[in-house]
Amino acid sequence: MDCVAEGNKGVRQARTTFGGVLSNRDTLVTKVLIGACLLMYLGQQVMPTNVFYQVALVNGPFPGSFGQGSWWQPVTSAFMHGGVLHLLFNMYALWITGQYLEPLLGRVRFSALYLVSALGGAVGALLLAPAGTVTVGASGAIFGLFAALFVVNRHLGRQTGQIVVLIVINFLIGVFYAGISWQGHLGGLVTGALVATAMARGRQGNPVVQWAGTAAVALFVLAGLGYAAALY
Repeated sequence: MDCVAEGNKGVRQARTTFGGVLSNRDTLVTKVLIGACLLMYLGQQVMPTNVFYQVALVNGPFPGSFGQGSWWQPVTSAFMHGGVLHLLFNMYALWITGQYLEPLLGRVRFSALYLVSALGGAVGALLLAPAGTVTVGASGAIFGLFAALFVVNRHLGRQTGQIVVLIVINFLIGVFYAGISWQGHLGGLVTGALVATAMARGRQGNPVVQWAGTAAVALFVLAGLGYAAALY
């Protein structure tokens, strides 16, 4: 047994295309995120109105808004949804993109991409949407995954035309259809593109580049949240 243990020390752990740890359960994070959104939506059905406005992202100088100290809203709002169709569309998009991206990036990198994109979406909603806007949904994070699809496929020399069409159509729907936060979509899209670019640049055995770039984007996003809070 000691010989086996010593031999295993010299065996390098299998890695994904972008340097993450390879796992047989390579879409676990995607499934957990979907499950969390489903549970939150069920909770919304019995949630008092005052609690709803505490966990949704509220923009403006109002009691209980993000600018008035409800710092958790960019995270909690990303797991909430405005209706069954909103939930189903986002979960379908998360499932499809997660099935592709999570095995390429690995769990930790995929989680970082999703979380930072969600926060980037919140920055877009807070800075660009009118005061009084209430935003819920995983759409900011989803648009971050859309952007990552484009960056990753371009870096790997794969087809990107359909991804561009997907992004343009969904973004324009948000612009022309009332009740959809195109501001959050834009924030998530830009953030996801930046994080994915950092991860792609460091793909060839340089995780320092990946994590330094991701950290830089995360700090920029946090600075945006701080600026949005200071406005009110």
